[in-house]
Amino acid sequence: MNFLAHIFLSGDNEKIRIGNFMADSIKGNKYLKYPPDIQKGIILHRGIDYFTDTHPVFRESTQRLSSRYGHYSGIIVDIFYDHFLAANWAEYSDIALERYVDNFYSLLKENYEILPPKVKSFLPYMMRDNWLLSYAEIDGIKKVLNGMNKRTGSKSGMNEATVELQKYYPEFALEFKRFFEDAQLFCKEKRRQL
Repeated sequence: MNFLAHIFLSGDNEKIRIGNFMADSIKGNKYLKYPPDIQKGIILHRGIDYFTDTHPVFRESTQRLSSRYGHYSGIIVDIFYDHFLAANWAEYSDIALERYVDNFYSLLKENYEILPPKVKSFLPYMMRDNWLLSYAEIDGIKKVLNGMNKRTGSKSGMNEATVELQKYYPEFALEFKRFFEDAQLFCKEKRRQL
């Protein structure tokens, strides 16, 4: 899953949320240099990634894209799933998405010094273009996929994937719903163990 789902699945602990958000920029055991709750967020992120990649419903979604996008299919479905979370936010949270996102951006600003350099480099763009809120619209997903396609040297073709999103929208929506129920249960238990 992409940023929004990772943040949401972190629960209410702000430091776990920050750790989960920045985890992709922390390799190997370098997470050990961070405070305990940040470490928990990083560990949770890694658990979510493994859970997602091995979940049969997620694999069902990626199969629909694999012939065209190959190994980029999982990345695309991660972004699609963030779209369905954002677009159906009221089903998952009592806090309006706009407020939730603004609160998270404020949290990142307050804890800026702990963020790794890679996160610091993209954070201004993320906030300026309000990536997290933009996921709710297909145009926002298209913009994200365009950016990711550029980072692959335009080899991935990800910029075209909203065609499949629109064509198979009900199927992806149902798969997300089934998957996310399991993901929430997994994360609740994982957070309890941490």
